Amino acid sequence: MTEHTGPSGRPPYRRIVDDIRRRILDGDLAPGDRVPSTRRIAADWGVALATATKALTTLRLEGLVEARPRAGTVVAGTAPIAPPRRHASPAPAPEPELTPEPELALDRIVRAAIDIADAEGLSALSMRGVATRLGVAVMSLYRYVPSKDDLVLHMADAAFGEESYPDDPPEGWRARVELGARTFWTLYRRHPWLAQLGSLTRPLPLPRLMAHGEWMLSALDGHGLDPTVLFDIHVLIYSHVQGLAVHLEREAHAEAATGQSEDQWMDSRAPDFEGLMASGRFPAFTKVVGSFGEGYDLRLDALFAFGLGALLDGLTPIIEGGRGRTRPATGNPGVRVAGSTP
Repeated sequence: MTEHTGPSGRPPYRRIVDDIRRRILDGDLAPGDRVPSTRRIAADWGVALATATKALTTLRLEGLVEARPRAGTVVAGTAPIAPPRRHASPAPAPEPELTPEPELALDRIVRAAIDIADAEGLSALSMRGVATRLGVAVMSLYRYVPSKDDLVLHMADAAFGEESYPDDPPEGWRARVELGARTFWTLYRRHPWLAQLGSLTRPLPLPRLMAHGEWMLSALDGHGLDPTVLFDIHVLIYSHVQGLAVHLEREAHAEAATGQSEDQWMDSRAPDFEGLMASGRFPAFTKVVGSFGEGYDLRLDALFAFGLGALLDGLTPIIEGGRGRTRPATGNPGVRVAGSTP
């Protein structure tokens, strides 16, 4: 897609770069100060996330900013004290110096990529951004990982491996399943981008993700369930966790795209909802929503816990009581899963 220029004839990302550079050189932003994230830039400037990412990448290549774990993008400690010289035609940004080979390894690349995704979202991740963070040439990364898609799989495998299970498991299937579900939720909370990967119909064949599936399946095994029903239950529990977790990252993207927080967006739509309620066409909705008083507070953590409890309550008669031990026959084709698990 062609990037449109503004009234000055300069692309939007260059105007963003110029503004942030000026604030750094004027001292408004000191070394170590956090600069606006891609989402904040997108909201403040009314540009796409890709444009905001391009602006921050340009600033990194100029040595003005750097990405730091858990802190996001900050002003570099060695930021220049004078603006770079202007040329009649902009010269291409130089490749960063190549770090000596022993200092570059796959786990360093993966960790740098995870830090970027955690701080700025998966959409901000690029091979060039990872290389800039590590201070190496972009092409050097391809000796360790052939593509961005492969890098994302390595990131997911590493992230899923950050939590494990006790050698001495808790008593009872329900306690073990709850521990597995809450462990998943913890990982998705820590890395919101993680829930955007894969799907129920196309599971990721990752060893460390498989370890979580192994814990769940072993918790459900031994109750006389048909293997298909056992796996159905495992998929249902996983889908509850992931299905809520996808909204963690989606809300961040929506805020960046609209420039409105969740509460601001709802406030702006209040007249529309009030009109629907006043129409008389939705009496149940009107009755329930009208009884909230100060409004409905949608909290994903509370919804996760409530839904997990309700789901396990409903599954208890199947797992313990001998009902529904075989899947009802349907005319719908299924998805074949071999050698992998959600």
